[in-house]
Amino acid sequence: MSLQEQVVVITGSTGGLGPAVVQACLRAGAVVVAGHRGHVAPDEWRSRFEGADGQLALVSADLTDETSVPALADHAIQQYGRLDGWLNLVGGYAGGTPVADLELAEFEAMLTLNLRTAFLGSRAAFRAMQPRRRGSIVNVSSLGALRGTAGHAGYAAAKAAVIRLTETLAAEGAPYGIRANVVLPGMIDTPANRAAMPGADRATWVAPEDIAAVLVFLLSDAARAVSGTSLPIGG
Repeated sequence: MSLQEQVVVITGSTGGLGPAVVQACLRAGAVVVAGHRGHVAPDEWRSRFEGADGQLALVSADLTDETSVPALADHAIQQYGRLDGWLNLVGGYAGGTPVADLELAEFEAMLTLNLRTAFLGSRAAFRAMQPRRRGSIVNVSSLGALRGTAGHAGYAAAKAAVIRLTETLAAEGAPYGIRANVVLPGMIDTPANRAAMPGADRATWVAPEDIAAVLVFLLSDAARAVSGTSLPIGG
């Protein structure tokens, strides 16, 4: 799939899924504005990627902070004159506590990390894309959003809400040529997940590169007729 001449913002670019997605977008020909939180050495980080010369910008942004998020869209518009795609990869998991024992702060932490970031990122993308009447927004939910299970109240609620948020974006974006879709990965095969579950059967885990390929498709013109879709990935 080609993203030639497209400008794509990727949030959570330094997380478990982020590097594979950055590389896939670069290989597809996109200019990538990579959002990150915390200290990153830009030159060292860029050296990890093929095709990064002149095609990859690293921008600091806290996706939980309403005032910080627009910097990503602003950088894309100011430096490259356009914004074609936006991938919301920021998220995280905490669970294992039943509702009766769950602290409000723990519940809200999952909403902040998974839902607030998707909302603020999507809103910034929508506002930047609206004048050009073109764009693609892709959020990341989880297979765990499809059914509540014991000990996962905050995570499941947040990820389920991301699906409804994406469907709303698709409906509101249709008159402006803005598409919105959401992917629902199963367990992602990252070093962090391997370390947390050393004895797990990884037969159904999904590789970051496989998720990245789907994200590139949803950004591309090959998916121009696809919007409002929730796409499961992995088992």
